[in-house]
Parts: sequence; structure tokens; C-alpha cells
Amino acid sequence: MIFLEYPTCSTCKKAKKWLEDRKVTFEDRHIREQNPSVAELKEWHRKSGLPLKRFFNTSGVLYREMQLKDRLAELDEEKQYELLASDGMLVKRPILDGGSFVLVGFREKEWEAAIGTKD
Repeated sequence: MIFLEYPTCSTCKKAKKWLEDRKVTFEDRHIREQNPSVAELKEWHRKSGLPLKRFFNTSGVLYREMQLKDRLAELDEEKQYELLASDGMLVKRPILDGGSFVLVGFREKEWEAAIGTKD
């Protein structure tokens, strides 16, 4: 599994602790130092079954500065992928790529259902 995080993000810390407490093996990846590529984002989007908008960090400073709330609907999917790949801070986090599934954001019940672990 690949766990994409921004280390100072409180939700990422909570998710990482959740994984560690359950002894889940994962590769840790700093989302800002190693931006996701367009190809990765396309694959994760497909695996997640979520709308592409859910991959945007809508509460982030950069998202607000770029006024993406108003502009996102005008961009086609390819432009949205390129935008997400341009800066890891635009990407919702954490992301967990479990091979056959992708989880975006941390919702404990969702993660438990996907990973099949309990306390």
C-alpha cells in the first residue's frame, strides 16, 4: 500500500496512526515532495469510483488562492488532472492506494471496510 500524506496535516497524522496501530504495512510518501503524476491520478480516480472533484483539497490555501471553487467546473478532466499534478497541496489527503482500491481523505469506517482490520 502507498500512503500519501502531508506530514503536518492532522488528518494525515490520525490516519497514519490508525494504520500503524493496526500493523498495516505501507510505503509512506510526502505528497508535496513527490507530487502525484497525471497517470497516477487517473488510475487512483478510476479505482476510487469518486468524482474527480473529491481529489481536490477544497479547504487548502492554494485552492482558495487560485479561486478554483469558481473555475473548476470550466476545466475538462485532463486540465483538472494536470492541475492536481502541478502541486501536491491541491490534492486531498491522505490518499491510500491499496492496489485494488483507493481511499481519499480519512473516514475510519471506510478504511476499516476496505482494509478489513479492527482494533
